[in-house]
Amino acid sequence: MAQYTRIEVANTMKESGIVPLFYHEDIELGKNILKACYDGGARLLEFTARGDFAHEVFAALTKYAISDLPGMIMGVGSLTDAASASLYISLGANFIVTPVFREDIAIVCNRRKILWSPGCGTLSEIAKAEELGCEIVKLFPGNIYGPKFVKGIKGPQPWTNIMPTGGVTTEESNLKEWFDAGVTCVGLGSQLISKKILTNKDYKGLESIVKKTIETVKKVRT
Repeated sequence: MAQYTRIEVANTMKESGIVPLFYHEDIELGKNILKACYDGGARLLEFTARGDFAHEVFAALTKYAISDLPGMIMGVGSLTDAASASLYISLGANFIVTPVFREDIAIVCNRRKILWSPGCGTLSEIAKAEELGCEIVKLFPGNIYGPKFVKGIKGPQPWTNIMPTGGVTTEESNLKEWFDAGVTCVGLGSQLISKKILTNKDYKGLESIVKKTIETVKKVRT
């Protein structure tokens, strides 16, 4: 069962400004990555469920977050069907992120009042998602659309909350461009939790990068 309501999750996304994305099949490595993000100030993590038995890893990480990392909100990404969403919700997912727009996932999440963030690429998709209760839309792949697309959407729909994923880096110039365009938060995967960090198990380095990125987001928002 989710530990946080969809409004609490949406508010945390807005306040934090970043949502780290991560997947690895090694549970102990995952716990260390999760703690490094937490110690760096992140209060959300999107587990990108892309591997075999990923649900087992997510279950272990969620239990760890509940017992050892108070206030850490665990969610799941890369889901493409309602059955998978239901599975991860039963394992404690507090939010669901999808690469595509799926009404069946919206129904499952809304039934349990869990935030869902569908991948959208047109104004029509965004409007339909909001009609189905979406609080924060995922712009994916962000690098294809870019900040100008966000600015264009915010013109006729200033109420729309957008989270680009893909094409976002930890560089101040990049983050400033996105937030100046009007994004609510950004999803950060390998640009934040790099292969080098995973290979070297550089958890302190990750903690430092997360902290600096959150500080940069605060700076570019002012």
